[in-house]
Amino acid sequence: MATTRRVNLITAGAIDGHLGGNAASIRATERALAKVESAAVVVLVEGISDQLALETAAAGRGRDLEAERVVIVPIGGAHAIGRFLNRLAPLRARVRLAGLCDLREEQVFRRGLNMTQAVSLRTRTDMEHLGFYVCVNDLEEELIHALGTTEIEALLDSQGDLRSFRSFQGQPAWRGRKPETQLWRFLRSSSHRNLRYARLLVEAAVDRNAVPRPLDALLTAV
Repeated sequence: MATTRRVNLITAGAIDGHLGGNAASIRATERALAKVESAAVVVLVEGISDQLALETAAAGRGRDLEAERVVIVPIGGAHAIGRFLNRLAPLRARVRLAGLCDLREEQVFRRGLNMTQAVSLRTRTDMEHLGFYVCVNDLEEELIHALGTTEIEALLDSQGDLRSFRSFQGQPAWRGRKPETQLWRFLRSSSHRNLRYARLLVEAAVDRNAVPRPLDALLTAV
């Protein structure tokens, strides 16, 4: 039986097409920041697809992050991490921080944490002890690996997107590539598709008890 889920209205609006691109990102960040004063935990993520994935995974497990005062803040790219950590510094005594980033941004997050949190993080394990987790290589790749290409193609078919994916596979630049690589690029080929499938893939992962480790560990930590 599918789990009842509830996602944040701003991210739901984004995937329904009411917002897009920078407008969605800026508004999602503003909405999240408006809640941090009353938060118990603030989770810093690179973008709204990460925010939506975490919210969906939490809701799929019966958690109400709003009631738990867990606020997920999309920071608009990893290089903003230092600025957001400095902005949240006055709340440090009463708000716990956590976060999620992609592998290629791991050093950026670690450097930002070292510079602002009076810590000396040298390894990914050090970051995890502080509540910050890394997707390998990114969220989409984690989900593709967790679900497998056959499962994801079935999901594309159920959403009416399989024909578009087959057409994409036939393009000269992508013909003959590994299915995982083709799926990764297809899912990221538009912001609307990326957001929509961040939710759909995580829902499928929750139903199959296959939530990628970084998302699972982060939710457990908060």
